Amino acid sequence: MAYVELNIDDTRSFLSVEPESLQKKVNELHKVIHEKTGLGNDYLGWLDLPKTYDKEEYARILLAAKKIRKQSKVLVVIGIGGSYLGAKAGLEFLNTPFKKNKLEIVFAGHQMSGTYLNRLLDYLKNKSFSVNVISKSGTTTEPAIAFRVLKKALEEKYGVEGAKERIYATTDKKRGALFSVAKKNGYEMFVIPDDIGGRYSVLTAVGLLPLQAAGLSTKTILKGALDAYKRFSKPNLASNEAYLYAVTRYLLYTSGKKVEMLVGYEPNLLYLNEWWKQLFGESEGKDHKGLFVASAGFSTDLHSLGQYIQEGERHLFETVIKVFETELDVFVPEEENDLDELNYLKGKTLSYVNSQALKGTMMAHKDGLVPNMLLTIPKMDGYTFGYLIYFFEKACAMSAYLIDVNPFNQPGVEAYKKNMFALLGKKGYENIIK
Repeated sequence: MAYVELNIDDTRSFLSVEPESLQKKVNELHKVIHEKTGLGNDYLGWLDLPKTYDKEEYARILLAAKKIRKQSKVLVVIGIGGSYLGAKAGLEFLNTPFKKNKLEIVFAGHQMSGTYLNRLLDYLKNKSFSVNVISKSGTTTEPAIAFRVLKKALEEKYGVEGAKERIYATTDKKRGALFSVAKKNGYEMFVIPDDIGGRYSVLTAVGLLPLQAAGLSTKTILKGALDAYKRFSKPNLASNEAYLYAVTRYLLYTSGKKVEMLVGYEPNLLYLNEWWKQLFGESEGKDHKGLFVASAGFSTDLHSLGQYIQEGERHLFETVIKVFETELDVFVPEEENDLDELNYLKGKTLSYVNSQALKGTMMAHKDGLVPNMLLTIPKMDGYTFGYLIYFFEKACAMSAYLIDVNPFNQPGVEAYKKNMFALLGKKGYENIIK
């Protein structure tokens, strides 16, 4: 198989109308997206990115990644939300478990645990390391604190001048606190485009620099995204799986389903799920609208959430990711005494057992009135990762416009910050909490 395939056969019986009946509406919204006339239209830079990305900056990314691998054993990526989830998703999707890579990628600034940061500093004491700090503004609390601390650690270890050679700033092109600091100190800088929000920024330097530094082929990732860009450039639901996915989840939502679970049967999908949750949760969850997005790793979570999914409240549906071709496999051996009663599986591969678990679970959940969509991907490689990123981004834009919300802002994210700043005594926030 060459592309991502979407099968909604187990969902159609739960819908009041066929998804294809919304083709006219999809055509209209496709035009809104591509002519950039809808809500948040100034944040559609991701739309043509696989074709129009900055080739000169990409060449610098390749050189910087090579330099990082040469100078360090560890790269600390500092960021939160879209500034770290995309890169983390790619690393988990593509890396080989238990293999020690030449460059280790670790993350900071994605929470405010003093224990975590202290232990990270201790871990780095006897290791050569560099830092890639990612923030459009440079004032987001979590990464800003982490950068202060790690910048100090770098300067103490390598001196001010030496630290400059190990700090890479991915930030705004012209403004912001991080831009100013990077410009003043001479850090190498990469750009988060003005017209691309954090959760849509995986295919910019935000995701590409850490992934390339890890030794992964970002060229292959961009090729996958480009092919998805071409495939989803037309609105026909018969061939545009991204739009079919968006329309199907919209129809389930309007029929009363309020929760979508993204389910994978490979552990390497874990952080793709986390990125997907931010993409859809932050894009749709506003104006008191939108699906609550959750995720699970099967068959592991069938032994925890499985009971609820099968027999709990009927307010959810599942989107299941199936990997068509696994890289490696294990055969079930035969044992003479067969005390564990597994000889009926002798000679069968674990991927075969896993695929039957997937089929059996989908059948059971459908019988339990849980609609299922099946998203089959060719394999877990860079091409597929890039393709999936663009697939979900395009689907998310359509999905949010279907419920008439701005897919690209996140006004609710600021609510907790105001209270936090007031409680911490930040100037200008004294009267927030009375």
